[in-house]
Amino acid sequence: DPWLAGSEFRQQALEAESMVAGTLPDPVVSVGLANLPTDSFDFDQEAMTQFKVGVSQVFPRGDSRELNRRRLTLLGEQFPHQRDDRRARVAVRVAHLWLEAFRAQETIRLIEKDRALFEDLVDVAQSSYASALGRTRQQDLVRAQLELTRLEDRLAMLHERREMSWSRLGEWLAAGTSGLQQQHKAHPGGAGDGNLPALDLQQPRWFEEHSRFSSQQLAATLKNHPAVLSLDRSIDASETGVALAEQKYRPQWKLNASYGYREDDPMGDDRADFFSVGVAFDLPLFTSKRQDKQVQSATASVEARRTEKMLLLRNMMADFEAQRARLLRINQRRDLYVSRLLQEMQEQAEASLTAYTHDDGDFSELVRARIAELNARIEALDIEVDRLKTISQINYFFATTSTAGEGEAS
Repeated sequence: DPWLAGSEFRQQALEAESMVAGTLPDPVVSVGLANLPTDSFDFDQEAMTQFKVGVSQVFPRGDSRELNRRRLTLLGEQFPHQRDDRRARVAVRVAHLWLEAFRAQETIRLIEKDRALFEDLVDVAQSSYASALGRTRQQDLVRAQLELTRLEDRLAMLHERREMSWSRLGEWLAAGTSGLQQQHKAHPGGAGDGNLPALDLQQPRWFEEHSRFSSQQLAATLKNHPAVLSLDRSIDASETGVALAEQKYRPQWKLNASYGYREDDPMGDDRADFFSVGVAFDLPLFTSKRQDKQVQSATASVEARRTEKMLLLRNMMADFEAQRARLLRINQRRDLYVSRLLQEMQEQAEASLTAYTHDDGDFSELVRARIAELNARIEALDIEVDRLKTISQINYFFATTSTAGEGEAS
């Protein structure tokens, strides 16, 4: 993910800037001639003529250097948490893209597996229709061919969906989609045996049917999420910005010193050189329209960041509850399909086939039963894929930071 490298560069930039912020401004050196007579421009004509070399140093207000250094350091400490959050988000994104590609691939495999059966139904219908003793009607023959054509159209749509998923997934692969394409060439019929990978659920006790947990417990867990920790660093930096704004009430000092060299007078008598030293400072007298407003602005920025954190936590808690409810319902449907529905669909299809072969059933009913059985297997696949997608989304909420202790070290 190139974003991670960019984040590291931005952190390095802030760290370097924080080191600069903690140092004094560069001293200013001045060199010049003072009181040079304009009638002759002779250096030794007037007693006040001198060659001056001076140096001055500005001392920023109060503790503003240290506070500004700390503010930039705290801003830099956001980036490790942001990278952890980015990794968690990318994990969810890649999982969803991969699962969508798998869904399309495995659905193609299921349809390809049953296409031969529907082709046999067309042959059976044609044979029965051609036989004088058969009960097949012309509309049954048309229905069988229509369903086979629908399968072909469905396959074309699934191939398109799979290729689009591959293309999106290629964004996150170093070699693009070539690896996926090679895998498809090795297994043109589908995705191997159709088994989905295992994806463990974080904090599984929270997702039991009758589990109970309070909003306070959930909020306490989410407060350790990298996205929230990143906002905490931003809030700390904003609070330091308030203290930095309060330093504007203090004066800024400037120390200056100079040395003036004088030439001997025209008679050859020695003239004393001059040394000057002074202190300058500003007076923040009219604070109502400058310093007060700067502190007010910094305080409002802190409150805005705190509100942003509150909104983030509320959104994450609501999303977590929604995903948890979704997972519980998906698990119920999964159990129903595994324990009853798939078996009942298969029995219904076999019963329809037996009845039709014994001239006791309707051909349309046989086709509907086979289509319903195929759709049930595809729906079972959708449930498995949606379940893993939901688990990957839920696991995002339990993402941990890899930067424990870095804040103290900084």
